[in-house]
Amino acid sequence: MDIKTASALRRLRLVSVPEGISWIVLLVCTIIKYTVAESFNVAPVLGPIHGVLFILYVIFWLDAWNRTKWDAKTGILYFAYSFIPGGGFMAERRLKREAEAAVIASCARNEGIVNA
Repeated sequence: MDIKTASALRRLRLVSVPEGISWIVLLVCTIIKYTVAESFNVAPVLGPIHGVLFILYVIFWLDAWNRTKWDAKTGILYFAYSFIPGGGFMAERRLKREAEAAVIASCARNEGIVNA
């Protein structure tokens, strides 16, 4: 894995957790507003924050998909994570495992253990 691909995956990992947190917080605050307290309206503050994080996630997802050459199933799966409450955590965990596997494979290639 080259440095630009690793950077793209790292950016996607770094934005996935805050995006997931903002999704959950916005969902909980909306539920509170419509069930318990109508005066509890934080959407004007949290909405734009989540919107910016979502847009960053999509931009970084497109960059990562372009650089890693994921198949359609994998690319769509990472995109779907942005729509699931808490999906950012799942995306980060999976991206971390893929990055660790790539590092191990790269070390093995450098040591001549694997011919790939």
